[in-house]
Amino acid sequence: MTWRARSGARSGGSPTLPVTSERTFLVAGSLLALVGVAAGAFGAHWLEGYVEPDLLSSFETGSRYQMYHALALFAVAWVASRWRQRAAAWAGWAFVVGTVLFSGSLYLMALTGQRWLGAVTPLGGVGFLSGWALLAWAAWSFHCGKD
Repeated sequence: MTWRARSGARSGGSPTLPVTSERTFLVAGSLLALVGVAAGAFGAHWLEGYVEPDLLSSFETGSRYQMYHALALFAVAWVASRWRQRAAAWAGWAFVVGTVLFSGSLYLMALTGQRWLGAVTPLGGVGFLSGWALLAWAAWSFHCGKD
């Protein structure tokens, strides 16, 4: 990912991040939200009665955390569009990877019954925690003039 400034016609020529930052996270957040809603509906309307209750609960947890972090990607896009902070981009990617590992492992575990996939879930949690810490750092470092 490059961090060179480009002139923005709408912003009066002031430097902005390249398209691979805020737009990427807006698209990723939108797509993760779309899939999160679909997964939630699938779990609520079609999985009940087909999977064990604890696995259904895990599936619902995956959907819920996916939605939280899809919304977090909108915050990342906003921070990235406002302040040129590399930490914001790292936060966005941590949220994406966290969602794939956390929610993905829970979805697969519920659908396949392979409970060993639950061992992958905490890695996604680490991605989430890292993303929140990096987003906080992006805001703090902007305030302190660091990047």
